[in-house]
Amino acid sequence: MQHLKTAFDEFRHYTRLYFLIEGQYIKARMNYRADFIISGIGMLFTSITSVMIFWVLFNSIHDLAGWRFDELLFIYAFYALAISPLQIVFDHILRLRMHVGNGTFIKYYLRPLNMMFYYMSEVFDIKGLVQLALGMVALIVASIRLGLEWTPATLLLLAATILGASLVVSSIVMIASFSTFWIMESFPVLALVFKLREFSQYPTTIFDGFFRVLFTYIIPTGFIAFYPAQLFLRPGDVAAINYVAPLVGIAFFALAVFVWSRGVRRYTGTGS
Repeated sequence: MQHLKTAFDEFRHYTRLYFLIEGQYIKARMNYRADFIISGIGMLFTSITSVMIFWVLFNSIHDLAGWRFDELLFIYAFYALAISPLQIVFDHILRLRMHVGNGTFIKYYLRPLNMMFYYMSEVFDIKGLVQLALGMVALIVASIRLGLEWTPATLLLLAATILGASLVVSSIVMIASFSTFWIMESFPVLALVFKLREFSQYPTTIFDGFFRVLFTYIIPTGFIAFYPAQLFLRPGDVAAINYVAPLVGIAFFALAVFVWSRGVRRYTGTGS
């Protein structure tokens, strides 16, 4: 019982600390409102472009391997919601290779905090909220066009699957970023993962053979949107694999934490 109380107190302490850190970061960032507005507009147009590609495509064909435009819009909305925490909360991992390369990463060893928490909490990408809002709008529009009915149970399932999908995509990108502890120039690894992540906007069933295996069992981008989205789009035509996005997310996040712990033990600074 005492262990549970200690764990709860530590969780409460880190939660309070996180909001204090992010509050100060947001105040600092809002001093550069033009940057937020311009980058937010850029992200909005990038996301809208993805939807427009679907719209143009479906002006030429009726469906894509049996999937209609409204269904693809729902999958895209799920994708946008799933990657939003990566953009908002874990954005600092994209700068890890620079911190490791120039030696500034050493500062994260100097405070009595969980190092991963300390590093991730240093950046809160406000413009990611634009992507989150667009994902919610797309989900609502797709749900209306598809005639989906939402109940407390399905909303709870939606929250659980989006959380699991968010852990999947965040963990995959984190593991790729953490390769910088072993590889001097890790950008190609990160770039490859980002390219592969883009395929998660599409149904995994449109791919054959090697790529379907790759996106399901090796780099499981299918769990970012397609597999969990099927639970709501075609509930009568799902398998056990459609339910395991939360478990895959937890497993990959545990792997990401393990890779991080090995990496920070290996890091020795620049020596200068």
